[in-house]
Amino acid sequence: MMKRILFVCLGNICRSPAAEALVRDKCPEIETDSAGTSDFHTGAPPYGPRQAAAKKRSINMSDLRARKFTPEDFLKFDFIIVMDGENLRNVEDLRPSGNTTPVELFAPMAPGLAAQDVPDPYYTRDFDGCLDLLEAAATGLQRRILGAG
Repeated sequence: MMKRILFVCLGNICRSPAAEALVRDKCPEIETDSAGTSDFHTGAPPYGPRQAAAKKRSINMSDLRARKFTPEDFLKFDFIIVMDGENLRNVEDLRPSGNTTPVELFAPMAPGLAAQDVPDPYYTRDFDGCLDLLEAAATGLQRRILGAG
């Protein structure tokens, strides 16, 4: 069973910390973390409107801080989940030679949904819609990894 999962987006202040918070609440037996492919917000808490939308759903992410994805993350985690195709390519570009850590998109894990990317609410301003997709994908991940639902 995979025990260490890293969620990755661009700045690590909206999508990936929300995914991390959701999965750690749903699956406390899994070690989670999140990172960004950019260093725009290193050390910053999740974006205020993202936190506010999450708090309305009793999702606390106030303890999280942004950090940049590094090649060493391939060695620290059993599974790396990215929010969109661009960040998937950015992560793969940093893969150490010979490393086989699985890297997958998160949105396709949502049961019954055809989404490929999780839209960035920093730009779309649709924080609730993003959370809906993340919650559905987290449910799919939970079923896949734990065989639970």
